[in-house]
Amino acid sequence: MKKISAIILGFCFLLAGCDSLRFAPTEAQKQNAWLHNRTAIVAAGTAKLENASEKLQALTKLSEFQSRAFSSYCGLPKEFPQVDTAEDILSQSNWQLARMALHESADRPDAWQLADNAFELAIGICALFGGVYGTRAVRLLKQARAKSQALQEIIAGNELFKKEHKAYTGAFKQAHKDQSPQTRQIVAQMKA
Repeated sequence: MKKISAIILGFCFLLAGCDSLRFAPTEAQKQNAWLHNRTAIVAAGTAKLENASEKLQALTKLSEFQSRAFSSYCGLPKEFPQVDTAEDILSQSNWQLARMALHESADRPDAWQLADNAFELAIGICALFGGVYGTRAVRLLKQARAKSQALQEIIAGNELFKKEHKAYTGAFKQAHKDQSPQTRQIVAQMKA
């Protein structure tokens, strides 16, 4: 039981920072990272050809080098944008691609869905262990998941109430003023 508790506790610590979790790079993000690398290469070449200042040449060369990390991190796209010249790079479609990649990069997984998936995974692992301890752990995890879902419903209801009844927002906050700092922190994390 101690091993199972340690595994579950460790798993919960891993999920504590949901803000840092992100989706895998999309095709648009991969294309944009590759395009950024091409842009940096062309900019560095142009700065050199046009005899730009040493400072500008050094900046564009560093940008080219740094952009390799972005491309490497995101991975190669399935389809490469056709860009050979600065004019190709500056096309309207590439500006749209950059906007789309920027928009997609702001997406984050839903914390509630992550928590529910974590409970499902933990329940499955405990069920594999079986036995008395596995059965107890499954029961505890199902209770914890039910409490998590209840908390989600309460927070959603409270937010809806505050949105629809703005005149009562002050009274609502006053009624919750005696919450512990831990409760306030949990609710704030859940709302985010």
